[in-house]
Amino acid sequence: MKHIRNFCIIAHIDHGKSTLADRLLEYTQTIKVTEGQMLDDMDLEKERGITIKSHAIQMEYNYKGEKYVLNLIDTPGHVDFSYEVSRSIAACEGALLVVDASQGVQAQTISNLYMALENDLEIIPVMNKCDMDSAMPEEVEDEIVDLLGCKREEIIRASGKTGLGVEEILNAVVERVPHPEGDEEAPLQALIFDSVFNSFRGIIAYFKIENGVIRKGDKVKFFNTGKEYDADEIGVLKMDMIPRNELRTGDVGYIISGIKTSKEVKVGDTITHIARPCDKAISGFEEVKPMVFAGLYPIDAEDYENLRASLEKLQLNDASLTFMPESSVALGFGFRCGFLGLLHMEIVQERLDREFDMNVITTVPNVSYKVFDKQGEVKEVHNPSGMPEITLIDHIEEPYIRASIITTTNYIGPIMTLCLGKRGELIKQEYISGNRVEIFYDIPLGEIVIDFYDKLKSISKGYASFDYHMNGFRPSKLIKLDILLNGEPVDALSTLTHVDNAETFGRRMCEKLKELIPRQQFDIAIQAAIGAKIIARETVKQLRKDVTAKCYGGDVSRKRKLLEKQKKGKKRMKQIGNVEVPQKAFLAVLKLD
Repeated sequence: MKHIRNFCIIAHIDHGKSTLADRLLEYTQTIKVTEGQMLDDMDLEKERGITIKSHAIQMEYNYKGEKYVLNLIDTPGHVDFSYEVSRSIAACEGALLVVDASQGVQAQTISNLYMALENDLEIIPVMNKCDMDSAMPEEVEDEIVDLLGCKREEIIRASGKTGLGVEEILNAVVERVPHPEGDEEAPLQALIFDSVFNSFRGIIAYFKIENGVIRKGDKVKFFNTGKEYDADEIGVLKMDMIPRNELRTGDVGYIISGIKTSKEVKVGDTITHIARPCDKAISGFEEVKPMVFAGLYPIDAEDYENLRASLEKLQLNDASLTFMPESSVALGFGFRCGFLGLLHMEIVQERLDREFDMNVITTVPNVSYKVFDKQGEVKEVHNPSGMPEITLIDHIEEPYIRASIITTTNYIGPIMTLCLGKRGELIKQEYISGNRVEIFYDIPLGEIVIDFYDKLKSISKGYASFDYHMNGFRPSKLIKLDILLNGEPVDALSTLTHVDNAETFGRRMCEKLKELIPRQQFDIAIQAAIGAKIIARETVKQLRKDVTAKCYGGDVSRKRKLLEKQKKGKKRMKQIGNVEVPQKAFLAVLKLD
């Protein structure tokens, strides 16, 4: 145990965590690095250049003639995947805090750091990208010293590209990170921090042993679910899984025990022996709180069960996804899914398409509201179609967040305009160092879910960084906006919006839908309504055949007769015809600007 070190790499998005991990793997000769970001093995991660999943890998390092085992976990940096980071931190004793020398401390750096400090991790500050021309090592060092209160000489200067400082980092991990504490004689306690689905071997759980020893063939049980299994295979994680006969306290590894159903594996559960169980589960693992809700519906109704199976398998690998069944008049049966943010939602859609070949329709994302009725009862509503009648509602409360935005002083004006436009209220602003400032706003979560992050990035040319946490519920004037096609409401397009924005939003929706809905043989009326009041209308004109083409000359009454006949046909068609809403229309609502 004295020779084991468990540590993770935390940083803001795009500060070079995965590239630095490559250098560490190369230096310890764990693997041959053939391309960039070896640990990002998903196609999506390679294409977008972001880390989506945490990746655990074991390295061996000789230091002063002794052999050490280093378990490294590379974590994502985007705010939508902060749950991945919290789980990785639970399995470690130390963290490398990586800061980009050209960008300095950003919002996600600070929030990930606080998460690590809450878990009493030893922090090793690393300043990455020191080889760049735009690097400002002195100024960034000041920021790190302010943030951590460490000494200047404790900060390691490194470069993930050239390999500068890699040896220093490894030495620092061995010297500064404490070894795992635990009792090998005690009953087995192992924390599950991740799991994956393998179509040949069932579900593979990744764990870290807190106390005790596990051997191949042991009879084990999962503490919270109470299910019992045989440990068919256990081992450690290198680039592939490497079987071992036993794993001891402090080790990080995997277990395969032929588990078929995904409900039986819960991230944060404890593995223990059947013969000699532990008294209690390992504590300190919080449930995930989804921020954004959207409906996912299969394009063909018969794919409903396949979609359920795909979501369950995906949930194993991404514990922050939550879902429950729901139905819609326009789209049939589907699921109401909870996500941590819009990027998370986009990634889940992409992964369903690529890994499970499931093509889905997504409805307009929204957040959960608390609805108080006249009797004083409270109901939580995730979906606008679940709203009670307007006459029964006393008031509605919506969730607020405390947002922290770090930016340079020359972008303060446009950012404030953006936040005020989203009904934000300024709490305070603090100067961090030089010309960098941190602005705190209270903003309704519903205003942020659609396009806030994209706008913030474009206003600040990519320099502003954004982080947020929940800040309770507040009463506000919200109303339900319905979209009607030929007088029929389309429940998947209805949204809850603030009174002040409702009219302009309704008008823009109608204009957008007019462009997207294909023309039919009859007129289609697109209307936006609040309750019974219509606030906007557009009409998609019908396609018409020239029935009078065969009349040349003669009396006008012959033409009239043909036109009247056509008019009757159109009227009958309108009664029985229905309007299909294309998938593009659901997506267009997100891009309204």
